[in-house]
Amino acid sequence: MHTVKDFEAIDFFQDDEVVADPYPYLAALRGKCPVQRENHHDVTMVTGYDEAIQVLNDSDTYSSCLSVTGPFPGFPVPLDGDVDVSALIEQYRDQLPMSDQLPTLDPPMHTDHRGLLMRMITPRRLKENEASMWHLADAQLDVYLAAGEGDFISGFAGPFTLRVIADLLGVPDEDRNSFVEGLEHQPRGGVGSTDGEMAYSPLEYLYGQFSAYVEERRREPREDVITGLALAKFSDGSTPDVADVARVATNLFAAGQETTVRLLSNALKLIAEDPDLQHLLRTERDRIPNFIEETLRTESPIKGDFRLSRVASTVGGVDIPAGTTLMVLNGAANRDPRHFEDPETFDPARANARHHLAFGRGPHTCPGAPLARAEARVGIERILDRTTDIRISESVHGPAEARNYRYLPTYILRGLTHLNLEFTLAEEPAR
Repeated sequence: MHTVKDFEAIDFFQDDEVVADPYPYLAALRGKCPVQRENHHDVTMVTGYDEAIQVLNDSDTYSSCLSVTGPFPGFPVPLDGDVDVSALIEQYRDQLPMSDQLPTLDPPMHTDHRGLLMRMITPRRLKENEASMWHLADAQLDVYLAAGEGDFISGFAGPFTLRVIADLLGVPDEDRNSFVEGLEHQPRGGVGSTDGEMAYSPLEYLYGQFSAYVEERRREPREDVITGLALAKFSDGSTPDVADVARVATNLFAAGQETTVRLLSNALKLIAEDPDLQHLLRTERDRIPNFIEETLRTESPIKGDFRLSRVASTVGGVDIPAGTTLMVLNGAANRDPRHFEDPETFDPARANARHHLAFGRGPHTCPGAPLARAEARVGIERILDRTTDIRISESVHGPAEARNYRYLPTYILRGLTHLNLEFTLAEEPAR
């Protein structure tokens, strides 16, 4: 990794070494100033905890129109730092990548579309969904554990989270296998790739599926989740277009599944690397929820996302001209020593672990956070129940003193490309 002294030479968005381990760079940046412009793409990097919360909470000042793509390709026209650029944002919004996706919307449109999404993940629906998670986890573990070793991401985390979200959204039983199979073969991690490519194909596949479901349920309502979504109204009483409803369902499916896979794999890497931690979680299951929060703090599945300042403002004492692209780095804020004592140390008993920003904050706080937490808890509990020991595969990842892990080559997502585990099976499944 580069030394602290030459961190200004690092291109966060292109440097493969930063993909492997972004935290020394982010710590150096924050150490100089928690609001700091990087030299390569004219992005102001927000690495401090309080500063990140300020930006995320203020959608009046900071637009989410560039939230996913940031400086790539950037805004279509130059932006004057001395005037309010809100009118230009609205004029050119439709030309921006992923402009129809929930993460890039601003209030009041974001409020309306998020309201549709919340109809899908009510407390009652989440409770019903969690009840089925145990069976879905066991069904996938039956397959994954049979070989005694294998890639945890493709063998368990990916298929399990796909089936959970399909269940939550009420994908009909008769369609579920083909639906899941259609997505399992789609590329992962395309958003924020350092090679500039973006994986649109999974979204297009989902758009088509959910559009067909919504149209069918509007013609022939059933007693299912998709019917509830298809018949939902905006807050003003108007009926959303089919495309609007399909996009909301797609956002939940794609974003929730991808990030939860990263959470689960990060958690199992920690468990497999640390026998003492593994023993603690096996013997004191009530520790698992806080362990999950600390996993989210230390390895946020989303490194960060972007905002565009509408007007001149000040963050952390630093002047931000109108039209500035900011990157709010959750992964850096979660290691801010001003908020988290000894932040580089993983502490499963950390009292304020849940203060992390892995799920964001403000209007764009991840609505699927309760779902992700439940999936992680169920997945971890069941794999602990059904094994007596979990280990990193040295034949794939190397010996303990010289591990070799590969991470998704993106500036948005933080996650392993694969995690090969070996395990000793319990004699009797515990559930």
